[in-house]
Amino acid sequence: MFFKKKKIIIFGVIIALMGLSIPVPAYTLQTPTDTPTFTSTATTTNTPTITNTPTITFTPTITLTPAPFNRPQMAVLSSGADPSAIKSLKEFTFSVKLKNAGSVTALNAQVAFTSADLVPTNTGGVVVLGTMADGGVSTASQTFVSTTYLYGKSVVAIDATVTYYDDGGTAYTDKFTLSVPVSGASSGSDTGVTSTPTGVRNGQLIISSYGMTVDPLQPGTQFTLIMTVQNAGNDKAQRVTMIVGGGSSGTSGGTPQPGGVSGGSGEFTNFAPVGTSNIQSLGNLGAGEMQQVKQDLIVNVSTNPGAYPMKITFSYLNSKGETINDEQVITLLVFSLPNIEVNFYRPPDTFFMGQPGALPIQIINLGKRTSVLGTMKVTSKDGIVDSGETLVGALDAGGYFTLDAMFTPDVAGELELDVVIDYTDDFNQARTVERKLKVTVEEAFIEPTPDPSMPDAGGEEFIPASDETFLQKTWRFILGLFGLDSAPPTPTVPDSEIPTEEFPVPSSPGGAGGGGGKG
Repeated sequence: MFFKKKKIIIFGVIIALMGLSIPVPAYTLQTPTDTPTFTSTATTTNTPTITNTPTITFTPTITLTPAPFNRPQMAVLSSGADPSAIKSLKEFTFSVKLKNAGSVTALNAQVAFTSADLVPTNTGGVVVLGTMADGGVSTASQTFVSTTYLYGKSVVAIDATVTYYDDGGTAYTDKFTLSVPVSGASSGSDTGVTSTPTGVRNGQLIISSYGMTVDPLQPGTQFTLIMTVQNAGNDKAQRVTMIVGGGSSGTSGGTPQPGGVSGGSGEFTNFAPVGTSNIQSLGNLGAGEMQQVKQDLIVNVSTNPGAYPMKITFSYLNSKGETINDEQVITLLVFSLPNIEVNFYRPPDTFFMGQPGALPIQIINLGKRTSVLGTMKVTSKDGIVDSGETLVGALDAGGYFTLDAMFTPDVAGELELDVVIDYTDDFNQARTVERKLKVTVEEAFIEPTPDPSMPDAGGEEFIPASDETFLQKTWRFILGLFGLDSAPPTPTVPDSEIPTEEFPVPSSPGGAGGGGGKG
């Protein structure tokens, strides 16, 4: 069909060239619409499906319940003495009833009795109870006798310590503090000791207060120990002897023995007596009386910082002539404080008021031990100190530390600088070292301004130069070209200000005769 249309068109062109008129049918050209269409669509229908999903359904649950803790447990049901109120130097029996309040049998149970005022007898202070079943009750009895007079006491404490085991071999200990009332002294018929039925009379010396003349104490320090001794008893203490460091005089509770006072066996490692011995006689002290005593001592140079107990014994006679030794213990604290010097490591420069100057400060450790210092601060109430605070740290024996600060004084004269150094002592207490430095400050230096109306040092008057105009300078330049005087004009001084000086006229030789010859 395409070729047919082409032939028709060619034929029409030829007819048109020949001038002929041939009707040509109208043809409409159409655009080819033959568009290929792909209808083949691949579809995948084989989709795998995973249906095997594991499910964990086993959840372990811990339902263990701890078993209750079972043990034997001792409890005191009652306690008391026979007789109910004890007396001095008389034997009595003390009983305590115990119960096993636990849920397990107590094995090998025993009770140990102790007291500061009583001495156990017969059993030695230990009573064996044996096996006590849970809920079981047992009684422990112990006989006592007082070691000293119980005058002034209303009750006496007794400690009962119970030890036992369970069936597994675990040891347990329970401690109970019990008490018995005191009724007074015994008649002495049962013990063989004679005493006053109305009560025991005896002296008792105590140190109510003490202090030192030097605080704090340091190795090598000599000081005086001042103590206040008081007779807290109800009878006079006769021929009282104070023994510093510990000792005795005769035998306590009996007659004095030959040999006098024993005071040389005391402790003098850290403190030793100076000037006098460690034994002093205080005379007699009545009941309730007080007396102040002194003892000169020295701290050993080899003593390290620490707290040192010192034993002091008071030996005296009671009203029966028996020797009584009352021992006291006091505590003395020894410090090792830093021994430092604060000064200038070179002479400071001259200070002027209102102008800053250097402060060459130096710290030197003069002690025999290393000193650990804290912050050093330099201040002054008469000026401003810049860079005057720093941390020092550890200084070995003989070591030094320097600080270069700037000081701007506000006033003139001799001024003081305050140097404060913080540190911690051997007992962890905050302390400070304070020192003062002195500097001399001069008045502020101001260059003097010359006064035109005042003569200078040479006696000549200061004449200021006059100001010239431009025309005057030009005229002087022209004069200089012609060799004329071109110097700047000099200010004139009024004649009234020029000092006049009269010079004597020398006389001619011959005196008056010369005058006659002239005529």
